[in-house]
Amino acid sequence: MANVFITGATGYLGRSLITALLARGHQVRGLVRAGSEHKLPPGCKAVVGDALDAASYVQAIAPADTLIHLVGVPHPSPSKAEQFQTIDLASARIAASNARAAGIKHFIYVSVAQPAPVMQSYIAARAAAEQAIREAGLNATILRPWYVLGPGHRWPYLFLPLVWLLERLPTTRETARRLGFVTLAEMTAALCRAVETPASGVRILTVAEIKK
Repeated sequence: MANVFITGATGYLGRSLITALLARGHQVRGLVRAGSEHKLPPGCKAVVGDALDAASYVQAIAPADTLIHLVGVPHPSPSKAEQFQTIDLASARIAASNARAAGIKHFIYVSVAQPAPVMQSYIAARAAAEQAIREAGLNATILRPWYVLGPGHRWPYLFLPLVWLLERLPTTRETARRLGFVTLAEMTAALCRAVETPASGVRILTVAEIKK
């Protein structure tokens, strides 16, 4: 079983993933700010620290063999361009550096589908984070969803009929599939598979591969 360290552990993906990993017998520790320990699912050990302060958690990563980085600005929008740099990208660079220092064998990162015609500042920050992971020399799995449907994230259901149509038109099929929606359950399952089948080098999982 894997020994997993998760940043962004109390977020939208984090809580779902931790519950699933624990159910599958993995050991899980989650990085949380002081006072948020109670937000972790039962069975997950809390590590108090700050995802934007490398020194606050680098020594606590061991003995993990897998690090999953889930930190990101909630509900991304074009108005949050600065936060994508100061939170999303900054925390990813720190996580990659800390993972390398801690001897992590497998780094897992949730990026975003690309290229895309919108949200350029968000995509740029995530692409730069991917590059930081590569430069750190880590074995890594990078997942590229576009939007993860689930509790509190349901408004895109209105567009599912349009996505279905665009996937069937030759001129829009490839783009529609790359930017298709995935569910929280599909994303959680894909992350669990990534934990249990570590990458050698850098592996990219697109929407189609996440939905398998």
